[in-house]
Amino acid sequence: MQWFPPTRGGDPAATAEEPVDGVDEALAAVDALDRALVTGLLRPQPAQAAGLAEFAEAFAASPLASRVAEAAEKAAAGTAGEDHLVALAAARTALLGSVHDAVAEHAAQFVRRDRAPHTPGDPAAEQPANLLAAARSWLADVARSGWRGLDHETVSGAAPVVTAMLPDPALRRLATLLDGFAAELAASCPGASLERVPVRRWADLWSRALLLTVPGALTAPAATAPATGRLLPLGVDLHEHATAVQAQVHAVFEPADGSPPLLVRASASAPKPDTIVGAGLWQLLRPHMSLLAAVGEGRSMELDAMPLTAEGDLVWDDARARTGEPADAFATARVALSTAAEPATAPLDRHPVRLAVPVLLEGYTTESDDDGALTLTVAGRPPYAVETDRLPVAGPLTPEAVAASGACIALLRWDAGAHRLQPLAVETTVRRKTVALHAGGWAGGTTDKTGAKAEKAATDAVAVLRERAGRLLRK
Repeated sequence: MQWFPPTRGGDPAATAEEPVDGVDEALAAVDALDRALVTGLLRPQPAQAAGLAEFAEAFAASPLASRVAEAAEKAAAGTAGEDHLVALAAARTALLGSVHDAVAEHAAQFVRRDRAPHTPGDPAAEQPANLLAAARSWLADVARSGWRGLDHETVSGAAPVVTAMLPDPALRRLATLLDGFAAELAASCPGASLERVPVRRWADLWSRALLLTVPGALTAPAATAPATGRLLPLGVDLHEHATAVQAQVHAVFEPADGSPPLLVRASASAPKPDTIVGAGLWQLLRPHMSLLAAVGEGRSMELDAMPLTAEGDLVWDDARARTGEPADAFATARVALSTAAEPATAPLDRHPVRLAVPVLLEGYTTESDDDGALTLTVAGRPPYAVETDRLPVAGPLTPEAVAASGACIALLRWDAGAHRLQPLAVETTVRRKTVALHAGGWAGGTTDKTGAKAEKAATDAVAVLRERAGRLLRK
């Protein structure tokens, strides 16, 4: 298993499954605050007050102790102001940031990979204080109502704020977050009738949005020197939403100046109508990034001064890239993956759900239970859950192919206290020949019968939509 090389201090495979000190306690404190938000902070009940006290206790020995204790006390009494709610959101974000750092450091130890320090970005352009205050006021109303107390009147208060923010590029990040959050809440109204509340997710969105309303929280991305060198793709992580689709390419970047390689990402996004699904999604994305064609063809890319953020994201510009020589993803993983450094993570992005570390696995066995859940085991060690639900239907990689594979490039994720694996590509044997199957194998086009049929359907759907849009514009 390539991502568990020998390390100092014992068996690395065993180290990977050791609990990370303090993580359970930090998450328990986060859950205590999240439970209080379910029924709201307008008239807290004794159970909510106890949860808020438990949350504040987690900061007793920290520099935030007095601020958090005051905020929790006011919230328990139902008198929390906006500043108190901001303090609770900041403390919650700090706790999850500490979990992110602990788990990331733990993973870095058994993949033996350096992590770059974070470089703060420049202050963003001054934002209108009145719009930030309006957003903060709406988020405070939501917290007071709680997820169970939500109604359409409360949720609709976000609409004028979002409308006023969207024209300003400096506020678009916050506006998009508020818009999506409000849409989720509106779709779940009235909250009292919900069978299940997404407690952690809504608390994540609420606290992140609230912090972004603080003047100075929005900063311009910290950029490194323009990236010139060779880009070696590892795999594609495809994200599909009802109205949008994004392809995120994970790759190793080898600088032309001979400096150490770096793990990077390049993303393309596009709006998506409901009628386009499966392999047809690639038609929406290809015009935005030539890298997808290179991934589909198994080729590298030569970059010339491509902008690269300190967080490892390439700001893709087709004019600064050209297709290079053939590059096998598994050869890249075996040769370069272990020496590539991980980029830094911006402070507000430090959340365990964002962890996605590219790894190479070999010499394992797989097993499926009666419910179809797939696990992967190396040398008799505890099994790792395989997130087969993340495999896109817009590609040839299937759970069956993963189960029959002998090598795998995957993203190492962390959820519910355990590491999980999201396959990006596998090597398997077909008719006595080793064949590589990639989640993004159809990114540049396909002759596969199923994929070609979906592509054809998408072509027809796009043509109809464009014709209708043109007709509306002419009217």
